Formats: sequence, C-alpha cells, structure tokens
Amino acid sequence: MEEPTTEEIEIRTADVTTKTLPPPPPPRTASPHQELVERLKDYGQEDVFALWEELSPEERHLLVTEIENLDLPRIDRIIRCSLNSQGLPAAAIEAPPESCVSTVEGRRKEDKEKWWKMGLKAIYEGKLGVVLLSGGQGTRLGSSDPKGCFNIGLPSGKSLFQIQAERILCVQRLAAQAMGPTRSVVIQWYIMTSPFTHEPTQKFFESRKYFGLEPDQVTFFQQGTLPCITKDGKFIMETPFSLAKAPDGNGGVYAALKYSRLLEDMASRGIKYVDCYGVDNVLVRVADPTFLGYFIDKGAASAAKVVRKAYPQEKVGVFVRRGKGGPLTVVEYTELDESMASATNQQTGRLQYCWSNVCLHMFTLDFLNQVANGLEKDSIYHVAEKKIPSINGFIEGVKLEQFIFDSFPYAPSTALFEVLREEEFAPVKNANGSSFDTPESARLLVLRLHTRWVIAAGGFLTHSVPLYATGVEVSPLCSYAGENLEAICRGRTFHAPCEISL
Repeated sequence: MEEPTTEEIEIRTADVTTKTLPPPPPPRTASPHQELVERLKDYGQEDVFALWEELSPEERHLLVTEIENLDLPRIDRIIRCSLNSQGLPAAAIEAPPESCVSTVEGRRKEDKEKWWKMGLKAIYEGKLGVVLLSGGQGTRLGSSDPKGCFNIGLPSGKSLFQIQAERILCVQRLAAQAMGPTRSVVIQWYIMTSPFTHEPTQKFFESRKYFGLEPDQVTFFQQGTLPCITKDGKFIMETPFSLAKAPDGNGGVYAALKYSRLLEDMASRGIKYVDCYGVDNVLVRVADPTFLGYFIDKGAASAAKVVRKAYPQEKVGVFVRRGKGGPLTVVEYTELDESMASATNQQTGRLQYCWSNVCLHMFTLDFLNQVANGLEKDSIYHVAEKKIPSINGFIEGVKLEQFIFDSFPYAPSTALFEVLREEEFAPVKNANGSSFDTPESARLLVLRLHTRWVIAAGGFLTHSVPLYATGVEVSPLCSYAGENLEAICRGRTFHAPCEISL
C-alpha cells in the first residue's frame, strides 16, 4: 500500500480539525421554586413551601410571585431586631419640662397673632406639605370602606375626607388674602393608604372631583405590609399559597415616604415643613397656620399638639422624657403605674404626666429624612400579639408595627402645643352605641363648637330638641376656626340642626 502524500495528510488533518461537534447539553437549572427554597433556608423560612406538591399551577405561581417580591434581608432584620428587643430594660421616664410646652393659659394674644401670620406666610410661600394617615378601614364603624369616606351624620352629610379637603381650601384662601393674590396658593396633600384602602380611596376622590382641590395637588401612596409571624419568628401561611400579612402601622409612613420618593418630591417643591395627622379626627385643623407659626418660631425638629388627660387613669399615650435629660417620646398608659399616673406637679397643680398624644404632628422635612433612615437602620418594630388567620384557623401570632410617635426619640428638639379637646379632638373610632369615640359623640362636638362660633359672631339659634343634642355646622369653606363669620351670622337666626355655608 502506497504511503499518503504530504498534501493528502494535510487535507485529512484539515477535515478532522474543522469538523463541527454537536453542542453540549445546557446545564440543568433549578426551578424558581427550588431557588427560592434555598434562599428561604438562609432565613429559616423554607416551610413556606411545605405544601408545594398539593398546589395547582396557578397557586404555585401566586406563591412564587409573592415570595419573589419580598425583601427577605430587610424582613429578616426587622424580625430579629424586633424580637430581640423584647424584654430589654428601658430607660426610666420623667415628666416633660414645662419649658417645652405652650399651654393654652400661658399663650399671649400677641403670640397667637404672630404665629398665625408666620404660618400663613409659610403656606403662601409653598413651604408646608400635609400628610394624612388613612390606611384604616371603617370596620369598627360597621363599614368596609376607607374610614375617610365615613359620614358621621352632620347636617351637610359630608365625609371626613371632604371636611378635611375643604379645610385645606379655606387655608389656601386665607393665605392668599393675607399675603396678596400675586400667586396661587397650593398645599400639597399626601394621603397614605393601605393595600385595602388604596383603590377605593382614589376612586372616592375622583368621583367627587377632589372636593374642589386640583388633582395634581393630591398624591396617594401606600404604606407597607409585613408578614405575620409566630412567636419564634416563622412566617404564618394564611392559605397554602399565600402569607398572612398586615400593614406595618401608622409609623410605616416614614418608610413609605422614603421608598415612594415622596420626600424627594417635597424637596423639589420647596416644602420645608410637614403637617401629619390621622384621618379619624373630625375636628382636626389641617394645615393649622398657628401651629405652623409656633413650630417655625420655636425652631424645633418636631412638634405635637397635645390635650390634657381627662383623669389620671385615662387610657391614652402621654409624652414623657425617656432617661435623665433624654428625648421626649410617647409611652402607653400601661407603662405608668398608679402612683405615676396620679402624681401632680406642685407648682402647676396639673398631673405630671398629663400631655396626651392625639396624632397631630409637625416635622421639618430634614428631620423626616433623618427619621426614615434612622428607623430603617434600627429596624425595631412593636410586637403585637394577635389572633392571625392561618391554614389551621386563627392562631396566636405576632404583627410587627411602627407607630407615628416612634420618630420623637430621634428629634434633637420637640415642642408641645396644648389645644383644647373640645375644639380640636373628636375621634371617630367605634360604632354608635359604644361608650366613647363614636360618630354620634364626634357629631355633637362639632355642632357644639360651631354653635359657639355662631353665637360669638352675633347669630341666634332656634331648635326643636334640647340644644345639648343639636346645633349648627359651619362649612369649612366659610370659616377655618370661627373667624370671618360676622358678615354671615350677625343678626340672623338659624334653626338647628343645619349647615351654614357660603
């Protein structure tokens, strides 16, 4: 047999080296479910997928999607920090110093006039934003609607949302009248909802044309939710394919403002001060110029309106100083023993711990940024033991919440501003028939206050039922706090109950 030539060898070699081999099989990849199980093992939460084999394809997709959307490192940090903080000794508490409180009787007329003008000037300059805490439903009122939609039975039939919107309109008008109509006055209103109230709240405003406000001055944003957990920190499954979750408390507003980038939005609009309040107070003075002026004058980072405790054992949170010379904060009534709750200040004759927190707050925007970062870094939430819906019915578990007053320990300075309960605090929390904080009790507080305004302005009332059970309602579009009513009321007679409007 002849030896191949050099040329033939080169050709054969080329044939071999250029031969295309079949591609290798792709590496086996884990399913999204398997990847999530491995991730959850890092946090001891892999039992979330315990019933995976029993789920339909649709249910599996729902479960995978929910877990993928969780910020597991953050949630794990919150659970660990919150549970580990339980039982730790807290610093002793002492009464707030008198110097940090502006009392009603200690307030001079010239101070009130100065603060009113300062507040209107800041509002005119666009420096005030308003945040409404409105995540709750009216469940205890017998309604599944957002609580702000509730009509407490005033002659006008207005909802809480409408009353508050009209107060904003009134303040805008007052600021324009005081400073001159050279520019339009707009107060940005940021409304915090929850997953349960977000869409119905938006639709309520849209269907009522934002109660006369401009749509672009109202911003809706949602508070966060957190998984409900067992006492040892495990996620509770409400169904085989979904976690039991709960809103993260009204103190979730700080994280929600941060993650919604609304703190940046406020800064871009020139807002420097933020008024923050809860939806269920029908007498709330939204964007109160006097309170804002006081806050600016004091140069504080945070402030709160307070009312005096009605009696020593009243079940309300009160302001205290935590630690010797420490920051002001709020403690629940359960933290005050009987002797502390009853202790009186020998100089003033008041209870030492008398300043009740009623969720009427003012913050600088700089401080809100500081709080949002500080609370997130510390990750300590209140641990509330509750009955949690689960696969096995309602079980003992834990909801993790932050409260609006959790911000105060971060404040370098906090100013307290006393207001009269009968003028600024009419909460709507329980259904009629309960012993306190009902729509009926709030309705009567409004009618009685507005009746005093009308009589002081020279008006008269007739009524077919006892006056303690009726009265008149003054539209917020007419008067913010009883001012400018003489032209409407003097010499006129009104038959109660009725609404006095423009």
